[in-house]
Amino acid sequence: MYKITASLLFIFAFFINSFAQQPDKLNASQIHHAVQKLNFLGSVLYVAAHPDDENTRLISYMSNHVKARTAYLSLTRGDGGQNLIGPEIRELLGVIRTQELLAARRTDGGEQRFTRANDFGYSKHPDETLAIWNKEQVLSDVVLAIRQFKPDIIINRFNHRNPGSTHGHHTSSAMLSLEAFDLANNKNIYPEQVKKYGAWQPKREFFNTSWWFYGSQEKFDAADKSNLLSFDVGVYYPSKGLSNNEVAALASSKHLCQGFGRLTQRGSQTEYVELLKGDLPKDKSNIFDGIDTSWNRVKNGNFIYSVLNKVETEFNFQNPAAHLSELMSARELIQTLDNEHWKTIKTKEIDAIIEACAGLYLEASATAPTSSPGEQIEINLEVLNRSASNIELTSYLISTNKTANLKAQKLNTNEKFNFNETVSISEETKPTTPYWLEQKGSLGMYTVEDKSLIGKPETPRALTVDFNLKINGKPLTITKNVVYRYSKPDKGELYRPFEIIPEVSAKVSKKVIIFENDQQKEIPVIVRAGRDNVEGVIKMDYPKDWNVYPKQQKIEIANKGQEQTVIFTVIPPKNQSEGILSPIVTIGDKDYNKELIEIDYEHIPFQTVLLPSESKIVRLDIKKKGENIAYIEGAGDVVPESLEQIGYNVITLKPEDITTEKLSNFDAVVVGIRAYNTVEALKFKQDILFDFVANGGNMIVQYNTSHRVKVKNIAPYSLTLSRDRVTDEFAEVKLLEPKHELMNYPNKITTKDFNGWTQERGLYFPNKWAKEFTPMLAMSDKGESTKKGSLLVAKHGKGHYIYTGLSFFREFPAGVSGAYRLFANMLSIGKGDISNTLDIKN
Repeated sequence: MYKITASLLFIFAFFINSFAQQPDKLNASQIHHAVQKLNFLGSVLYVAAHPDDENTRLISYMSNHVKARTAYLSLTRGDGGQNLIGPEIRELLGVIRTQELLAARRTDGGEQRFTRANDFGYSKHPDETLAIWNKEQVLSDVVLAIRQFKPDIIINRFNHRNPGSTHGHHTSSAMLSLEAFDLANNKNIYPEQVKKYGAWQPKREFFNTSWWFYGSQEKFDAADKSNLLSFDVGVYYPSKGLSNNEVAALASSKHLCQGFGRLTQRGSQTEYVELLKGDLPKDKSNIFDGIDTSWNRVKNGNFIYSVLNKVETEFNFQNPAAHLSELMSARELIQTLDNEHWKTIKTKEIDAIIEACAGLYLEASATAPTSSPGEQIEINLEVLNRSASNIELTSYLISTNKTANLKAQKLNTNEKFNFNETVSISEETKPTTPYWLEQKGSLGMYTVEDKSLIGKPETPRALTVDFNLKINGKPLTITKNVVYRYSKPDKGELYRPFEIIPEVSAKVSKKVIIFENDQQKEIPVIVRAGRDNVEGVIKMDYPKDWNVYPKQQKIEIANKGQEQTVIFTVIPPKNQSEGILSPIVTIGDKDYNKELIEIDYEHIPFQTVLLPSESKIVRLDIKKKGENIAYIEGAGDVVPESLEQIGYNVITLKPEDITTEKLSNFDAVVVGIRAYNTVEALKFKQDILFDFVANGGNMIVQYNTSHRVKVKNIAPYSLTLSRDRVTDEFAEVKLLEPKHELMNYPNKITTKDFNGWTQERGLYFPNKWAKEFTPMLAMSDKGESTKKGSLLVAKHGKGHYIYTGLSFFREFPAGVSGAYRLFANMLSIGKGDISNTLDIKN
């Protein structure tokens, strides 16, 4: 029985992943569920700070059980976290997490919204958070979300009353939500919003509490719950064949880059919400108690209800098309509503239901995944009526055209019609890219010039098609984005978004280029054509004290998608220096300085991102000892590539390759970030690694979290991990052992080497360690005790074991000189003659 259940669950999960990018094709049960939601006029807005903060159990419960329109407002896109599935960090990680949130909402039935706040990394206090974010702008975005979505209920994920006890972003999200609850109905606050969306007063605001916020289950059981509502979110949905908790687990498992893939759960489970504002419902199991969520909520809504209630109660699961006449009549009545908010929402909902009931298949597929401004693209339109209903395609309008193509084509049952169109992409069409990345932002905020885009999860598609229909003689327009549909022999049918890209883009092959001496390097630049027959020239923009030749080179690319690599020789200055190297391609009278980045993971739609094409060049005053480095991968970083930049030979070892014989070929072993959290097989390799150190090798272990450590001993001596961290990248760093070999050989390390660090000093420092360890650095965030666990070194036999929570995985991609110099010392310790250095501790 277990094997059957597990197999069915795997098939369902595979179905969700494989078809996540395909258009929705609702079955009869899903249509009936949509009709039930159509007859519910109530909304819930869930508010938190990051992707993965949301409680998918409660979102799914509100959407699927209560039938409320439910949305998650994530203040940030999660740009400041780590990526467990690939190399993308910062802005690109935010793009991935945005799409993972959208995938989660497609699973749990919610909608997704954002503010312009940039996730700049961990923050210990909301005062720090709101100083880095532009509080006024983020608050205005939260108010905007409330005015646009018009929720009856707001639920905060976090507690606004305990600043400093958790992530500052978390507390800030609750504080801003609470403030926005009162401001949203004030017509004098952000009046430009009021003109467009009106003011709005939510009825109630809650805090999604649990025993965790009370410190223990015992304390929660003893607490006064008179102000709390509770729901059993473990309900079972026969139409889905899944419980609410199973749906929620599938949704949260979309957060793969954060390692949230998990087993589904079943059975009864209680969620609690604490009333913060508004009146307490008399029925504490009904969050909407006392709020009219029927069609009576809108003027003349009773007429709509009289039609739609019959559809819901007498739904024909065998032939949903039997309801088309009633649905079209209800749609006409919805168009007469004077409540524009519900009119817009319910029109969108009923249109999707009508399309599904009719078995309509409407698709606009381009013959290529991309096109450039000024180019022509072929589009195939497929129109199919799979019901016996009287449906006519009167015309279709492609968004690039001014006039519709008239057809007056009767759509006979199951008779497919294809129309081919050649579309010209206007020269003024903007390339497809996440709108929040179009302009340079700040540490805490994204810049969005088009205010109409604020809050949207992604950029609206540039190319759409309106299919103008008549159903039983009544007009209906259904709009579809143009997509690219294709197949692969080993994958089957696949979809990806159709996107507009520049006619040419260029990138330097490496984002950081380190010059460990004053010798020139040949730097390849890759130029990619977005259309056929690209001709132009490329030159480099570079710092004044550097030299690049030749000054420019010719570009000739015959075919769209083809790449040409050109080589520039870059000559660094004699002394330490850094700057930006940027390729500029000129085609005719237009300059292009953007890099086209493609993000391709199976669990999210294909993404193209345009960012400034820039690489940091660093002339580094650095010395090193040792040559061969073994690298054991953890959660993913660019440390191996970075070490290669300064002349090391780096070999990545899989756990099965970690043997005494193989390690004898290396001077040092570096363990990747969170390796002891993610690589279970390492628990069998620790003794081999410690023996390598005892025999004279160096072992550097980068940060791990204290939660779910998969090895018994992460060090040859006692070492206790904690949640200690220093988030202020400008925090003062004190050298505790300035005469220690690690601080002097082969590079003299001073406090200047900690200038220019990004996002943080480090994270998850040990807070207890054996006497064999020597702490090298002391640092702290403002108002906190000094932390000494960021860099610990211990002699073990003939070699050295080093544990570090310093954020090298962030500093290397940012080209921070001091980070490279310090890491070189860590690799070189014990490898050279230091007899001439006075008073050096070892």
